[in-house]
Amino acid sequence: MADFPFDAVLFDCDGVLVDSEPITNRVLTDMLGELGWQLSVEETMRIFVGKMVKDEAPLIEARTGFAITHEWLTQFRARRNAALDSELRAIDGAADAVHALHRTLNGRIAVASGADRVKIELQLLKAGILDRFEGRIFSGHEMPRSKPFPDVYLAAAAGLGVDPKRCAVIEDTVTGATAGVAAGATVFGYCPSHLGHSSATALHGAGAVQVFKDMAELPGLLTEWVRG
Repeated sequence: MADFPFDAVLFDCDGVLVDSEPITNRVLTDMLGELGWQLSVEETMRIFVGKMVKDEAPLIEARTGFAITHEWLTQFRARRNAALDSELRAIDGAADAVHALHRTLNGRIAVASGADRVKIELQLLKAGILDRFEGRIFSGHEMPRSKPFPDVYLAAAAGLGVDPKRCAVIEDTVTGATAGVAAGATVFGYCPSHLGHSSATALHGAGAVQVFKDMAELPGLLTEWVRG
């Protein structure tokens, strides 16, 4: 589409394409409780959303006295993946938005997530959109640095052969928005109504040029975007 204002769209996954955060953080809450750190799911989400659990090992160790091991992380991922496989659903409107933008951009869309590749692929499969991202999935676990550093978004843009400055990034967290801005992309913040004004304000503060509430709005929002 000649007049579309972006050459590619790069999606975060968790909280943008799939409603995975409550599921993942419930499992994490249970496992932290087993180590002696008692948190509510809401507290766990406030601390860990947008971050890789392995990167937060020093915090967990400080609060529990337990040294986070490869085996513990493997167990966490196994329990998390089982719960996701059983319970995960797509964000309302996400699949239609992905299909529409895939058509508009002749396939120049990608997922750039802080999650591990197994989790990303499992979730995209459950959401029915894995085929839209075949060969264009980028995991922060495979980068030198994870979000809020821009590495995964820079890798995604390079993989599509697109200048990052010509990319739209779709994010739902301050950590992710910070990464997108650092990559030079134009960041759009997804913030459903139930998350409230403070979350939208935080996304704006992290550099999102616009915050929207409904994934069904995304194709039109990007189509109509006028660069400053």
